[in-house]
Amino acid sequence: MTYTVIKFFSSQNQSERFAFLTEWYDPNASLLRRYELLFYPADGSVEMHDVKNRRTFLKRTKYEDLRLEDLFIGNKVNVFSRQLVLIDYGDQYTARQLGSRKEKTLALIKPDAVSKAGEIIEMINKSGFTITKLRMMTLSSELIQFITSGPVIAMEILKDDAICEWKRLLGPANSGLARTDAPGSIRALFGTDGIRNAAHGPDSFASAAREMELFFPSSGGCGPANTAKFTDCTCCIIKPHAISEGKCHFNMDRVNVEEFFEVYKGVVPEYNEIARHLRPETLRAIFGKTKIQNAIHCTDLPEDGLLEVRQSSVGILLMLQAHQ
Repeated sequence: MTYTVIKFFSSQNQSERFAFLTEWYDPNASLLRRYELLFYPADGSVEMHDVKNRRTFLKRTKYEDLRLEDLFIGNKVNVFSRQLVLIDYGDQYTARQLGSRKEKTLALIKPDAVSKAGEIIEMINKSGFTITKLRMMTLSSELIQFITSGPVIAMEILKDDAICEWKRLLGPANSGLARTDAPGSIRALFGTDGIRNAAHGPDSFASAAREMELFFPSSGGCGPANTAKFTDCTCCIIKPHAISEGKCHFNMDRVNVEEFFEVYKGVVPEYNEIARHLRPETLRAIFGKTKIQNAIHCTDLPEDGLLEVRQSSVGILLMLQAHQ
């Protein structure tokens, strides 16, 4: 009798792993500690080594909340409740595979297209960009004349060859020409003419860096004032897991998060399974996963709305403003 042996090979190299040098701020010792983070894409497992003490900090363990697309220099990732900042590649292989062409650029939605912001952001996501920062603001007259006619939405977006790819998605500066030469572009779909052309993008790496510094200062400053009115408002925060899964952005550090949720300690957790049965069309029912990863936080008490919005106004993505 003859037997045929069939071998199945995974398309993912089982031994492939990517290495990063990371920093973690230890609040107890007030120190920055460095770790080597190893990520194995075949099974989504991670491993960590203490750089200073040259010892294993975390043995190889499967961790579902970290994805390959999260791993780029400058990003912050959470590994078992530790927020790690990726500061460098750990070896040449990782640098060659993941660090070749990643760029950041500025995406600016002009006043004439703010009402179409949802559609434009959806086009940005579908084109493979990662939105790393987003703010809605009103610029002063000293900056740009036309853009002062109303609020603008500024985003820092990330992709391979981001500057060129964003210009391609924008289309020609004149919206009339864009409708002829690039009918699927943002300016063709949402622009009116050469000035009211929906959105803006820098032409070079230098101008991108300069313009991003204006809207998202590296010094930690606020940049131009946002559009919050702080009247009849509630606070809506989309949680990190929903953002990383493409269900929608802003960053809060651990100290601010603990202070923000202090008032909710002792409150019964919002179980997403209950939400699915009682309110199947709600955001938590549709996008929630667990009682922690329940997609969204919102203000519970009317008197807390203004307090939470003011506390989060520098980085918040959504503030729901009541119609007068």
